[in-house]
Amino acid sequence: MRGKDELRKWAKEKRKSYSKEAVESLSLKIINRLLNLPIWEKTTYHVFLPIVKQNEVNTEGLLSALQGKDKRIVLPKAHQDRSLTNYLLEDQTKLAENHWGILEPVDGITIETNSIDVVFVPLLIGDLKGGRIGYGKGYYDRFIADCRPDVITIGLSLLEPVEDIDALEPHDQPLDWLITPTSNFEFN
Repeated sequence: MRGKDELRKWAKEKRKSYSKEAVESLSLKIINRLLNLPIWEKTTYHVFLPIVKQNEVNTEGLLSALQGKDKRIVLPKAHQDRSLTNYLLEDQTKLAENHWGILEPVDGITIETNSIDVVFVPLLIGDLKGGRIGYGKGYYDRFIADCRPDVITIGLSLLEPVEDIDALEPHDQPLDWLITPTSNFEFN
């Protein structure tokens, strides 16, 4: 077992070692695995857009799958107070890169947190108990805590999970699913 800081550093280095082609290939495997989950009867899906320079999972294929199924897609916009505003993705939605290198909506129709059914969660590494480590700012922990209790949270990770993450805090929100290029892990 390793602490959060050590795992965060290890996961960043491991992901940094991947080529762009490897990230694309692994991301596609994750998206294909998502298509087999029992989540597609839902209506509103929150999707993160990746920090490309950090080799995050490319969610472009997920967006295409959701659009093909005629689902409501919500994209987050991050604020300095570490909160997220959720905007409906429409054809005319303008995206701009923020200071972390994440594309996010400039403005649009805001969607209330309690109307979101499924949240795809970015992370650095997950564990076999539904724990996750992100970048340490707590955006998604706060956001998920504000969602309905029945919201489905699905972590997407290029890396396979570790057995257990030491020192998870009470405010750390667990995942319902963790999807990697090779496996689906269901918790609860």
